[in-house]
Amino acid sequence: MKTISSKIVVNKWIDEYNDLHKGEEPDARNVAYAKLVNAYYELSTLFYEVGWGTSFHFSYRMAGESFSEGMRRHEYYLTSFLGGLKPGSKVLDVGCGIGGPLRSITRFTGWDITGITINEYQVNRCNQLAARQGLSGQCRAILGDFLAIPAANNSFDGVYAIEATCHAPDRRKVYSEVFRVLKPGGYFACYEWCLTNKYDKNNQYHRWIKKKIEEGDALPDMAYTHEIDDAMRSSGFDILHTRDMSLDPNQKFPWYHPLLPSWNPFVQRFQFNPVGLFLTTWGLRLLEFLWLAPKGTSKIQTMLQQGGIGCVKGGQNEIFTPMYLVVCRKPL
Repeated sequence: MKTISSKIVVNKWIDEYNDLHKGEEPDARNVAYAKLVNAYYELSTLFYEVGWGTSFHFSYRMAGESFSEGMRRHEYYLTSFLGGLKPGSKVLDVGCGIGGPLRSITRFTGWDITGITINEYQVNRCNQLAARQGLSGQCRAILGDFLAIPAANNSFDGVYAIEATCHAPDRRKVYSEVFRVLKPGGYFACYEWCLTNKYDKNNQYHRWIKKKIEEGDALPDMAYTHEIDDAMRSSGFDILHTRDMSLDPNQKFPWYHPLLPSWNPFVQRFQFNPVGLFLTTWGLRLLEFLWLAPKGTSKIQTMLQQGGIGCVKGGQNEIFTPMYLVVCRKPL
């Protein structure tokens, strides 16, 4: 697959990325989705890894759970729906990022897992971390577009995706590719970013929230939960189970808690209060001025912060969820 060169001019790339989000209509972003997503992760991956860790997804926390424990539970719960696969089973991670879940799930299950991502930097980083942890023989990342997965028909015993297929301009296309490479009788489980039925497209505030999420997270457009169900069925899958896990009971902290503003200067949430927003932006601009950071770095941080603000507002108003669970099976 041809990708954009990793030798980038940060300021130029972030300006081009922002240009794709100027209008509310998703047409331009749908056409240029590969460039949009690749540029986003080329620019933001290091920010994510430093500020969030190696697993680029959300999870709520239950009483007694740390942030990392909640993340692992969320990952293991998803893979529990893949049909009791034995160690050594061939599994695909669709949109693996730098492979935090991939490596954790490999250790937990003993599966042989291949991850696919459109970004070359993420492929290299994932494989570097797998080698460092002695997992190169069991898991790896490959470069590719999940609208054209570089694998033969019926290649995998199971497939999962964690908050990744939301980047696709057409869900039917990505689900159809998953269907193609999954063996008959195999299971596909995913967490999707979705609009809920409470989202009102005629509500200006709702549209503002949606726009912030799309801009801050490289989404061509967002779909309703029922549109995800329809796309799964039209791709050939039998749907076994769906639910919005953001509404699960017994939550101590909601999924968007790490993005809520805090006045504690020693936690990453400090950046979301008004003072933190100001200091972070101008601190990065100072580093740019001193040639200690590439020009445009502050624009990336601003973009990511605005996306976080949109996610919080979407969660608080229950018009958006990043954890719509869908479990499907490919018929025999």
